[in-house]
Amino acid sequence: MALQFLRRSWSYAKVPASDETSSSLSLAKDRLTFGELVASRRFRWLTGAVFGILLFIVVFSNSDRFSTIRTSSSPAQNGTQIVNYPMTDQKDADWSRFAYIQYATDALYLCNSVMFFERLEQLQSKPDRVLLYPSKMLDPHATGGESDEAKLLILARDIYKVKLVPITVQHRQGHDPTWAESFTKLLSFNQTQYQRTLSIDSDSTLQQHMDELFLLPSTPLVATRAYWLSPEEKPKLSSQLMVIEPSEAEFARITAKINDAGPNDYDMEIIDSLYKDSAMILPHRPYVILTGTFGSDHTDWWLGNNEEIWDPVTAYNEAKLIHFSDWPRPKPWLPAPANTIEQTRPKCVMKGDVEDCSAREIWEGIYADFKARRKVSRQYEMDVSELAMLTTAKADLRCEPQ
Repeated sequence: MALQFLRRSWSYAKVPASDETSSSLSLAKDRLTFGELVASRRFRWLTGAVFGILLFIVVFSNSDRFSTIRTSSSPAQNGTQIVNYPMTDQKDADWSRFAYIQYATDALYLCNSVMFFERLEQLQSKPDRVLLYPSKMLDPHATGGESDEAKLLILARDIYKVKLVPITVQHRQGHDPTWAESFTKLLSFNQTQYQRTLSIDSDSTLQQHMDELFLLPSTPLVATRAYWLSPEEKPKLSSQLMVIEPSEAEFARITAKINDAGPNDYDMEIIDSLYKDSAMILPHRPYVILTGTFGSDHTDWWLGNNEEIWDPVTAYNEAKLIHFSDWPRPKPWLPAPANTIEQTRPKCVMKGDVEDCSAREIWEGIYADFKARRKVSRQYEMDVSELAMLTTAKADLRCEPQ
């Protein structure tokens, strides 16, 4: 239609016929050739306008599908750009296909995991919750138990909607007993009843849920880099937070690598060895920060650049997960000598004429909150249906002795 309009507008008028030529000549309708028409200014203007209108209609009608991949405000370690990957709309997600996974190798870590699931419940997280635990602690279908471990497991199952999965703890002798049973977390790769799992270390404090990570584009593994290692070193994957697509093939690779592991190889080394060149890299900001960063001389490693000014309050509020790591201070549920605590405490700094102790106060508050949540006495009710009669059992649970 537009082409016809142009041809009519630019056609020449009829040439008046004389009496002498009217009998020998037909009426001429001289018009622009197609090449002249395309080269004309009006044609180019009208074509551009039509294309612009069509483009606007397409973009506007599909705006919800154009999930922009944006460069983060701060570059990643070693200058690599951080991107926000496009995700599926959460409203359309089938959350039953996904699960947060915790693993507990003993009573101490079991308490951490229950605290983690309690937090997910408070945050109204949508995916399933799965706990891998030593099979000797409790039959997953038991309605009661005498041990503290049994009571904690029943609490997790009946109150926090956790699916209990009994397992055999994966133990390997190494130089550091702290991580001897950390291979157990790699059993997450074998939970093939789920399309995707999110494994998070339990020696941490969860501040915000991470449901959105389940909707990232498909890939066997999504993980953050170990930002606390020097930028001069080769980047290394971290295993404290992993988005996993379980499969028999991937678990077979994991198992083979574990069997060949050396005395200094633990879960992080296994993951880095297998996936360093193929994992989708998740920016550590805003997902995770180590407690040791608040007292570190290298806060720029967490920031990812030398231009941004370190602000511990902003860092604390931004982080979704705070992971306890203040070597040589032990984990927060273990006793620590006063001199070790003092050694790892963040120092106050001078800002102009004012002493700023915000990093120290935040750091101490993180530890105090974790300890308080472990010690609190918790009353819970458990409904037990037996022979069509509903009874209520009560128990007083404490993660730590009085």
